[in-house]
Amino acid sequence: MAEEFDDLFPNGEGTPEVRPEGRPTQSPAAEAPGGEEPRRPGADLFEWLQMIMGCVLAAVVLFNCFARLTRVDGNSMDNTLKDGELMWVWSLGYQPKQGDIVVLNKKTASFLRERAIVKRVIAVGGQTVDVDYNTGTVYVDGQPLDEPYIKETMYNTGDPNMQGTHWEVPEGSVFVMGDNRNRSTDSRDQRLGTVDEDYILGKAVFAFWPLSRFGAL
Repeated sequence: MAEEFDDLFPNGEGTPEVRPEGRPTQSPAAEAPGGEEPRRPGADLFEWLQMIMGCVLAAVVLFNCFARLTRVDGNSMDNTLKDGELMWVWSLGYQPKQGDIVVLNKKTASFLRERAIVKRVIAVGGQTVDVDYNTGTVYVDGQPLDEPYIKETMYNTGDPNMQGTHWEVPEGSVFVMGDNRNRSTDSRDQRLGTVDEDYILGKAVFAFWPLSRFGAL
């Protein structure tokens, strides 16, 4: 019988190679799931780098076009905001509203020595503001403001630049004051007065640092 088998397949040609389990051998590519080739070394690292670069680019666009991180400089907003506090300022599509905390850019007034300032919007275009230093009360359109956020009762500091008591806010402008009324250079100062909305960088919406101050504003 062995000789008959050899005659049918001379020199052993045509005999399939058989694995011990009885299946023909396959190429490595065919053995991979779905017939895909193995991933090249470093492919995962490249994908991670792409994702990180995408996140960095998105952050740059976000913080340059829509929002920004700003540090508080000074004590005019005590106790709402402290000197050195880091906050997130939103600018995209922002329209100032009474009560908002806003950041005014470095070009707001020359006497500020090119410092961005943080203040609270007291009134917007078309409204009137009156200050009664005897009672420490601010009136907008004749109505007294309820201001639980101020640090202490306002009084007349005697500064010759801040002796005004009545203002009419032009359209497209805002009247701003600091929450630390007695230590704030704001729209009461005749050198600043009402501020054009074009000088507003945005609304302070969130405090980031220090952690003890972390939270929405």
